Amino acid sequence: MVTIRPMTAADLQQVLVIEQSCFPRPWTRDHFLSELASPYACAAVAVQDGRVAGYFCLTVVLDEAELLDIAVDPALHGQGVGRQLLLRVCEEARKRDAGILRLEVRATSQPAISLYERFGFVRNGLRKAYYEQGVDALLMEKNLTEEDVEQCSLRQ
Repeated sequence: MVTIRPMTAADLQQVLVIEQSCFPRPWTRDHFLSELASPYACAAVAVQDGRVAGYFCLTVVLDEAELLDIAVDPALHGQGVGRQLLLRVCEEARKRDAGILRLEVRATSQPAISLYERFGFVRNGLRKAYYEQGVDALLMEKNLTEEDVEQCSLRQ
């Protein structure tokens, strides 16, 4: 069973291991600490069997939310942890009165893109050669009405 709770500094050792295994240019400890200290941020971890299975960092300013970082332990891919985290992202953004949720994803990351599309995100732009080795960033967004968030949970 997976539980999602707020991220703390005590989680960062496990979070950093996942971050480093998932991304070629991982966030640093200081980056995560900055998010934990921000009044605009919401950071949470998914815990399974006493260990961090995944996490997200979300920021909300006025009525706009942006998913800055989300990752799942590669050993747990395909087990629904990412879906649970993304559902919580939508719920948290809505709870903070965001009307729209935006994100960027590597255009080569088809499993992530498919998950976002199942949650109702639509493609709305491209940043050419944004990531290392010339990989494009796909920009995606979704409206966050209460009905949209409820539909996210029904799609699971």
